[in-house]
Amino acid sequence: MDCGNQTLVIEFFFVGLTNHFQHQIVLFVVFLLIYLISLLGNLGMITLIWMDSRLHTPMYFFLSHLSFVDVCSSSVIGPKMLTDIFVEKKVISFCGCAAQLWFFLQFLVTECFLLASMAYDRYMAICKPLLYTLIMSQPVCVELVVGPYTMGLLIATTHTTFAFHLPYCGPQIINHFFCDLLPVLSLACADTQVNEFLLFILAGVLGVLSGAIILVSYIYIVIAILRIHSADGRHKAFSTCSSHLTAVSMLYGTLFFIYVRPSSSFSLDINKVVSVFYTSVIPM
Repeated sequence: MDCGNQTLVIEFFFVGLTNHFQHQIVLFVVFLLIYLISLLGNLGMITLIWMDSRLHTPMYFFLSHLSFVDVCSSSVIGPKMLTDIFVEKKVISFCGCAAQLWFFLQFLVTECFLLASMAYDRYMAICKPLLYTLIMSQPVCVELVVGPYTMGLLIATTHTTFAFHLPYCGPQIINHFFCDLLPVLSLACADTQVNEFLLFILAGVLGVLSGAIILVSYIYIVIAILRIHSADGRHKAFSTCSSHLTAVSMLYGTLFFIYVRPSSSFSLDINKVVSVFYTSVIPM
């Protein structure tokens, strides 16, 4: 992207989360701990899965990629947010903002579809255990991982290209702590209805498609679990899905709250607070 000819604006400034020094100290400590836990925990997960041959199974293969995506997504936002907390002018270049938005959307969409792949994997493991190793072969697992990365690439490139080909002539202040799509679009000096419609449609398709895979998989999983006669067996089967269900509920709940709403109900201040959950808490 040729950044120089697209806009009069060459840099943006973030509002951030707060200007109160006491609050800044608390937020810095909390977000630093969250980021370090997320980084060390997910990298430790990847290392453990890679080193232990007993964990070279489809479930842990998907989990290692989910950990990788979580490391990347939190690193796109976390370090910049931490360095900006005590800085008076929280600045980012025009091209830097475009890059941050692209990487953020890439890993966010990839995570959504990875969770769908993991739901399908749990469905096969619980509902068709005798055929599990045959169906979930290495080529199939690779396809179920490549697909989410491809969807992330397509959607991130589409949104970023459409957003940063709009003219920006001021103001330059983004009411957020990172370059999210809606706050950036609110600064454009042109009609953004096409961008907002595209966001609503693609976010809806993303949510419906990946959400439907997860929902259908878990309907069959619940039916299969209820057919297990022993309480220990039901508990063991459900325990393999509980953490996955928690992550799905948190991620999809916050994403639908922010992106799948009519433009009249947008509140950038509320969205900024909710964004903390899927940029920091969920990866942790």
